[in-house]
Amino acid sequence: MILRSARTARVLLIRPGATEFDDQRRIKGNLDMPMSERGRQQVRSLAEQISEFPLKAIYTAPGESARETANWLAKGRSDRGRNVPTKVVEAFRNIDHGLWHGKLIDELKRNHPRLYRQGQDAPTDICPPDGESIREAKARAEKAVRRVIRKSGNDMIAIVIPDPMAWVVESLLTGEELSNLWKAETDSGEWDFIEAEAERSWYETKSPSRK
Repeated sequence: MILRSARTARVLLIRPGATEFDDQRRIKGNLDMPMSERGRQQVRSLAEQISEFPLKAIYTAPGESARETANWLAKGRSDRGRNVPTKVVEAFRNIDHGLWHGKLIDELKRNHPRLYRQGQDAPTDICPPDGESIREAKARAEKAVRRVIRKSGNDMIAIVIPDPMAWVVESLLTGEELSNLWKAETDSGEWDFIEAEAERSWYETKSPSRK
């Protein structure tokens, strides 16, 4: 799905600071976890990296690490006399990984090699036991993305959302196909600037925080 618009939409897509499960390469899914010490360090760095972007609103997933990150970023701006409202969007909650919660990614790779390859090459139809498929999560996120983009007008906004849901949202914004679920599982503390020029019908992605 490529979002089409007659105007410019400007989005900072921000991965919250890491949790202990990210540090351990465990699947966190929609477990509500605080940031680890590494995660807090990442957010301090994030705040400096994006300090000059003229954000008008910050939308965040409901999980603790996302809310902590969003509040930290908003507070940093408030300290400089720039109040940026934050709003929790329930539909941005992370993907429900069911019985996979807490499992090591390397454990899945070792015990389920075919499933692991599917997650790398064609992850859309993956659905963990008692969980939510990637396809279902994408449909849920699509409506929320459309709403916040429509509401933003020409203003720049931030969406703070953990991976792998951030990976899904980035796919919606850019029109790129999903690939490599396992890499997305533990990405954290990064940001992408995604914009659409008014005369074009696709999104261009710039990723200054990624190497």
